[in-house]
Amino acid sequence: MQRGYRYLFSSLVLTAALAAPVAICATAKPQENGRQEENRQDDNKNRNNRVYDRAHKDYHNWDDREDHAYRGYLQDNHKQYRPFTEQKQKQQQTYWNWRHSHPDSDRGE
Repeated sequence: MQRGYRYLFSSLVLTAALAAPVAICATAKPQENGRQEENRQDDNKNRNNRVYDRAHKDYHNWDDREDHAYRGYLQDNHKQYRPFTEQKQKQQQTYWNWRHSHPDSDRGE
């Protein structure tokens, strides 16, 4: 009977040893006076404005510069403005092809 208690005790000690690091990592960390939340919101804003270019396998940040280039593309091709996200995939890809052949001069693309 004592042998059974020894195995039970050993298994409880092993379980506690394995669970301790998980319990320590699960504790909440301080928020640094709200700065962490601000950074998370900034990251979400930037992530939401990223557009993936399938053919060139890269991402583009859709900011004022990209919007300006997009409007220039529409003007060069005599097309009426329509938000980029509402364009069909073929028209979007045509824009990305044009965009890669017309990089911003101060960006080094």
